[in-house]
Amino acid sequence: MVVRLRLARFGARNRPLYNIVVAQARTARNSKPMEVIGTYDPIPKPSHDGDGKPFKDIQLDVTRAKYWLGVGAQPSDPVWRLLAMFGLIEPQWKIARIEAQREDKAVYEKVQKVKIIPDAAAKQASSTTANS
Repeated sequence: MVVRLRLARFGARNRPLYNIVVAQARTARNSKPMEVIGTYDPIPKPSHDGDGKPFKDIQLDVTRAKYWLGVGAQPSDPVWRLLAMFGLIEPQWKIARIEAQREDKAVYEKVQKVKIIPDAAAKQASSTTANS
């Protein structure tokens, strides 16, 4: 059977909270998953310092996500987008670069900013290869 990485909805009405789960493709959305690998809160929260941009809370066990992708689990479209934010897979749809965006420096810099936080294993592997 096909194993999928997908979102399972929890939370109250108008306050959704999603678990990022590993489940069989044919099971229901909120049925018992094989494994819960993270959470996603789509409601933007104000920044800690108060004057920054609001953020959405995403927590993910990167090592387990890499494992499940390695054994062939297929992510759903929303999970694909979240995993692409973490740098685990390539984005499905590339952002079209417009020449006008390059002229407007502020917009161009926003489009270019992508934060990828490597996990500890990747840092350790890159440091050992650099030392060799």
